[in-house]
Amino acid sequence: MRHNPKPQEMYRHFKGNLYQIRCLARHSETGEMMVVYQAMYDTFEIYVRPLAMFMDEVDHVKYPNATQRYRFELLQDMYAGEEEFRTERLVASPEAEERSIASTEVAEKKTAEPEAAADGVQTDGQETESEELNIDPLVMDFLEADTYEQRLGILAALHSRVTNEMINTMAVAVDLEIKDGDVEERYEELKNCLLTFEKYECNRLR
Repeated sequence: MRHNPKPQEMYRHFKGNLYQIRCLARHSETGEMMVVYQAMYDTFEIYVRPLAMFMDEVDHVKYPNATQRYRFELLQDMYAGEEEFRTERLVASPEAEERSIASTEVAEKKTAEPEAAADGVQTDGQETESEELNIDPLVMDFLEADTYEQRLGILAALHSRVTNEMINTMAVAVDLEIKDGDVEERYEELKNCLLTFEKYECNRLR
């Protein structure tokens, strides 16, 4: 059974983009539980989606080539979940396989139709999601790191090729805002903030 999202956890959308959980909230009128989460790319926008919808499975009729079982999957659970899902699809019934092939053909015919970029936007009942995001493996390691010491080591390894986009992603993941400017200056500011956090983390664990 999947646990509810927790603050700071990192989830991957089935099309590839990464999102960090900010908190769970309750709708003041309906009482429905909502997930508040932030994009780890571009403008780092914050979105709200009903918890049930966030935890729901991918519509595999609409997206027959999706490799994830769920719309959003926790990074730590991602690889095991994908392997299990592929195995289940291999042993699916002939009827299910025929439906999947038919759905693929329909999807291929509709490739000319544009797709909106904003995650979670509803238009005439159709969900639109962001396109797949390519992210540096070391940045991914930074997002998954358990301690600030580990994050500092990863940041040092990225030094020679770090970009403003990488710095933005890593800063948002640890609730920092690094002012615009020279990449090297922004790198040093992020490093110094992490060093401060690491010192606090070490003192707290004593």
